[in-house]
Amino acid sequence: MRIPRIYTVQSLEIGGSIVLDDGAARHLTSALRMTAGQQIMLFNGLGGEYSAELTLAKKGKASAVVTGFSAIDRESPLQLHLAIGISRGERMDWIIQKATELGVNQITPLFSERCEVKLSGERLEKRLSHWQQVAISACEQSQRNRVPNINPAVSLQEWLSLCDAKLKLVLHHRTDQRLGTMANGQDSIGLLVGPEGGLSQAEIDRALDNNFQALALGPRVLRTETAPLAAISILQSLWGDMG
Repeated sequence: MRIPRIYTVQSLEIGGSIVLDDGAARHLTSALRMTAGQQIMLFNGLGGEYSAELTLAKKGKASAVVTGFSAIDRESPLQLHLAIGISRGERMDWIIQKATELGVNQITPLFSERCEVKLSGERLEKRLSHWQQVAISACEQSQRNRVPNINPAVSLQEWLSLCDAKLKLVLHHRTDQRLGTMANGQDSIGLLVGPEGGLSQAEIDRALDNNFQALALGPRVLRTETAPLAAISILQSLWGDMG
């Protein structure tokens, strides 16, 4: 069995002991049926990962002692900030999970003209917390040691004014511009993608007015859960660590 990787918000140091949170403890003891003496890997998002040995693992409770540290870094040199219109159902979970696996550093959920999801107050806070947990779980699986931030949901106009990436892209299937025509050596990219209904022409125009460049990925129209993942993969291949 592959050694399980567990995220924790606690500080970690060699020789220190930690009590794992209830969710992680249940996963280790109930789903994986692990027992005291077995090995796990811990990370807290601050860089590197820690080997640890379970000292208690039963009835949904688990604790461990930290036995070692590796400074291994699996982060891409390309800083990617994905801003995407909030989607219905499990689409948003899928996008966040796969974007995390592909190395995105930040994800900002957007309210746009054609966004059909209405969230506010406590319901919105619960969704943001859920999406952050989706990103954490994706890091545990993909062996990333730094967790991407799920930023507070904002309006499209607000994000356009906040995005400070060196290269700003808006996916737009009605343009002829391709990545091959853009400058090489990019290290910071903001990627804007619309919801299921896409961005309106007015929203695309506002993005262009804020120094975004329209980008088409090819002749086919991709779904909102496909387009960002295709774009991220291409960007990581060109300027990141994939390929």
